[in-house]
Amino acid sequence: MSFQAYLDTIEDKTGLTPRQLVDQAHERGFDDPSVKAGVILEWLKSDYGLGRGHGMALVHVIRNGPTIDAKFVGTEGVHRDESDTLWLDGKATKPRA
Repeated sequence: MSFQAYLDTIEDKTGLTPRQLVDQAHERGFDDPSVKAGVILEWLKSDYGLGRGHGMALVHVIRNGPTIDAKFVGTEGVHRDESDTLWLDGKATKPRA
């Protein structure tokens, strides 16, 4: 599953866009570098029922923003992303390639 596919699935599961969840994380202070990933994962699991894989994708975005390493762009296989910038504003507004 590509990084973007994880974020799209998070939207399906929670009814919230990744950006809305990132905003909630910021409001809770989870963007502070001292906050451990486990704390964020527990919040995502208890409030939204997200598992570890989906949660870790969101942890990455909370901590690093929407940019991913270029090594994941244009590679072969199921983990390939089309861009090094993830779309956080919802599937319905995502520009088509």
